[in-house]
Amino acid sequence: QVKLVESGGGLVQAGGSLGLSCAASGRTVSTYAMGWFRQAQGKEREFVATIDWSGTSTRYADSVKVRFISSRDKAKNMVHLQMSSLTPQYTAVYYCAASPIVGVPIIGRNFSTWGQGTLVPFSS
Repeated sequence: QVKLVESGGGLVQAGGSLGLSCAASGRTVSTYAMGWFRQAQGKEREFVATIDWSGTSTRYADSVKVRFISSRDKAKNMVHLQMSSLTPQYTAVYYCAASPIVGVPIIGRNFSTWGQGTLVPFSS
């Protein structure tokens, strides 16, 4: 059974940067694509980024391209999301998710396991 635990959420200021991490456990997690989604208050969950099982292929939502970088450390079963040039629009709960689908899936229903989420609030 795959289990995901996010960390790294915290208060961000305009133009600031923040790194999120996701610790994955489970026998097959190294073969899973890993994604990041976010949900802002009052809005639907939306796709942010995905990295394939090998860590060599990534896909990003248009709204975060250039600003966000997803990476994975297969030896440690960790996935990271480095966010930069942040603005208040990025305030949300960020979720890590795992998908058994080969490639870089971006649709939420293709992800079978979800973390509990980590809040990224913005400092006014």
